[in-house]
Amino acid sequence: MKMISNGEEDTFAIAARVAKTLRAGDVILLHGDLGAGKTTFTKGLAKALGIAETVTSPTFNYVKEYHGGRLPLYHFDMYRVADADEVYELGLEEYFQRGGVVVAEWNKLDGIDRPIDIYITPKGGNVREIEIDDKRIGC
Repeated sequence: MKMISNGEEDTFAIAARVAKTLRAGDVILLHGDLGAGKTTFTKGLAKALGIAETVTSPTFNYVKEYHGGRLPLYHFDMYRVADADEVYELGLEEYFQRGGVVVAEWNKLDGIDRPIDIYITPKGGNVREIEIDDKRIGC
């Protein structure tokens, strides 16, 4: 499913639609270049889950945890991770078993069972194309 966002408010609305479908153990893989809006999408997702904390990019932390909403949110940034072996060395795979939602930017893991792939493509100015490929429900 492809949608157009004309700014942050639209991106938050699209993220809220996704949030309504989420269950414990779901994994969202965010795809897009630097500055595409991956963290903005995650902010909207957290807000829709009822998380009051300010969401920021976890680039220098690898993962940030957010609690207090309908589901815990674990926001990964694997940009600086070399490969799947380093992901395991860092212990990031343990988050997949914590009963929350994992949102991963710059994914380096293979074999994730039925992820929700979200592709964010800038189209000029504040406009983004957001494509959702949800392998859980086959779209």
